[in-house]
Amino acid sequence: ELYGMWYDVVVPPACTSLTRKKVIVMEWVEGTKGPWKGPDGIDMVRIGLRCSTDQLLRTGLFHADPHRGNLLRTPKGDLAVIDFGMMSDIPESDRYGLIGLVLGLKNKDLDLATENLLKLGFLEDTTQVDILVPRLRKALKNATGGTNKASDLSFSQLQVELDEISRDNLLKFKIPPYITIIIRSLTILEGFALDVDPNFRLIRGAYPYVLKQLLSPEGSGQTPKALEELLVRLLTVNGENKEIEWGRLRDLLVLAEKASRSYDPSQDSDDDKVSVSRKTIDLFLKFLTSKTGLFLKEPLVHELAEAIDGMASMGESNLLRLSRGLVQPLPGGNGPINTRRMEEMRAVAETLQSALLVGDENGSGQREERLELAREFAQGVLLLFSDEGKRELAAPIFAELTSVIQMVAVEVLEIRSSRAIRQVLRI
Repeated sequence: ELYGMWYDVVVPPACTSLTRKKVIVMEWVEGTKGPWKGPDGIDMVRIGLRCSTDQLLRTGLFHADPHRGNLLRTPKGDLAVIDFGMMSDIPESDRYGLIGLVLGLKNKDLDLATENLLKLGFLEDTTQVDILVPRLRKALKNATGGTNKASDLSFSQLQVELDEISRDNLLKFKIPPYITIIIRSLTILEGFALDVDPNFRLIRGAYPYVLKQLLSPEGSGQTPKALEELLVRLLTVNGENKEIEWGRLRDLLVLAEKASRSYDPSQDSDDDKVSVSRKTIDLFLKFLTSKTGLFLKEPLVHELAEAIDGMASMGESNLLRLSRGLVQPLPGGNGPINTRRMEEMRAVAETLQSALLVGDENGSGQREERLELAREFAQGVLLLFSDEGKRELAAPIFAELTSVIQMVAVEVLEIRSSRAIRQVLRI
């Protein structure tokens, strides 16, 4: 059940009639133990990393002993996982705490990392946070070989550093038992990866899968409170749920989209902020129209309304200037322009355009791309009208879009009418 969704993972069935309390018996599976050299070895490590990340964050129940004897490469090139004698289970709230910790380390956000260390129960006395932060900064530096880049993080060295902090009599610092098991299992996988490729970085490889799970959670139930709090903290300015952190949202979506394709975690992570693809845009739209992304609806409406009012005010100001004052704006028009908001919206528009016009740099290539997009769009619209099943699937998205458009229109009218009243009353 843990691996049923992966086409490239094999788990032999357990022979329940022969299994006892201290002995698990599974069907025989042909395979070669690692390490596997060359591209095949890297593929096996990627699959193992994806499975481990998925177990930790999706179900919370994970294989806690992924050593080389329990991971086999089958003749078909699949990864066979055996011996589920050592398992561990993580509560849902702690799973999102782990995501917050990983994101905090990756983004060098020590406040976020510390906040989630407290949630996970590492520190008993919360008044000692000021002592813990510099110790964590030093531990992170040592665990990255002095680079301070989270993508260079060594889990084995991190375990050493955390153990050293826990032995410090000044801090009431403790490592939860399941965290020790997680780090141990990741250390095993890390050693496996480094044996195949010395440049492979585990956290760099896991990051896209972490983000994909964060931004595309499964199921249609209520969004867990811990997940919503983490997303608000990550994706809105100062975690206040009033303004969207567009830059961070874009970067996280780009990395999450990497989880659906092949990329090389051996390469430096400075290329993480690559151009947005059309798949990334799809992920963005799915996230915004999902229950998980619902918290962004209110700040999105506010920012769109402010941007539309700003664009209208710019047009009215230009018209007033060109007509030399003959054409006056309507009451409430020609208001102040939030230049920062306009720049953010312009950046979002340029990002969308770059995603939709990938390909040749010459004009003919872009024209062909536009024609292809127009054809795809027309085909999609026709399919929606002709296929009842598609219409039903798209209905919630259309309802959300309609709701957003209505709310934006109402807020634009409120902004302008409020300004008109202030102008009349000279407030």
